[in-house]
Amino acid sequence: MSILKVARMGHPVLRTKARTLDKSELKNPVIQQFIDSMIDTMYEYSGVGLAAPQVHEGLRVFVAMLDPDGRGEGDAVTFINPEILPIGDATVEGWEGCLSIPEVRGRVPRAQHIKVSALDRHGKRFELELKDFPARVVQHETDHLDGVLFLDRMKSFESLTYLEEYSRYHTRQGDEDEADE
Repeated sequence: MSILKVARMGHPVLRTKARTLDKSELKNPVIQQFIDSMIDTMYEYSGVGLAAPQVHEGLRVFVAMLDPDGRGEGDAVTFINPEILPIGDATVEGWEGCLSIPEVRGRVPRAQHIKVSALDRHGKRFELELKDFPARVVQHETDHLDGVLFLDRMKSFESLTYLEEYSRYHTRQGDEDEADE
């Protein structure tokens, strides 16, 4: 496959709501190749998630690594036309980064426990119940499909930091559960 160019903050594609894919479109080899290229691109940039708008395609598709430790281990999961339902009222604030906003981190509140329903790359519907880091990744990537960046979700910009300062001042405090999404 190929490595795709990642859109950076300021590009209009990141602020546009992506269109829903029809199940029949998933049979198109171009769409399947695009999904493979998204996975390759996510791995290339050491991300744990990547949404189609981040690679200049306004489609409701993202790929993500869902291991609880956020180490990017295991297989990438493809989500098409995802729908999220929070389970309970608990929210947690955690560090997030984004391949479209390189070298920047911030603390973002997210639902701690969610149920996500989506189509896989072959058009089969699936549901996952996720908590903590995997739930954060899915919420972050779904936001991209709606034209929302993690900065929009921050309660304040006091925690906003460059990666170098994050590594220097914040990872020692047990805040290392983050990754580029």
